[in-house]
Amino acid sequence: MKNKKDIFIGFLLGLLGGFIGCFIVLQFFTEVGFLNGFTAMRQAGMIGKIITLGAVLNLILFFILLNKNKELMARGIILAMFFLTVLTLIL
Repeated sequence: MKNKKDIFIGFLLGLLGGFIGCFIVLQFFTEVGFLNGFTAMRQAGMIGKIITLGAVLNLILFFILLNKNKELMARGIILAMFFLTVLTLIL
């Protein structure tokens, strides 16, 4: 039961890391801010690239979890990355 909980926590951390990464990219590298930037990038067809740039934060989180011997949470990060990849392909 602990295994599933750790993987789920890692999955949530991965999704949160992806969201925070997207927020950072849109907030600091566009002039219009997060919500307007998200809408503009979606209309331009570039939202997949924004999600991909936001997922770079998960790479850092993945290696931090591996260094702390939290392998199951790191697996959850990988699962979230697969989810974000499918989301990127759909959008």
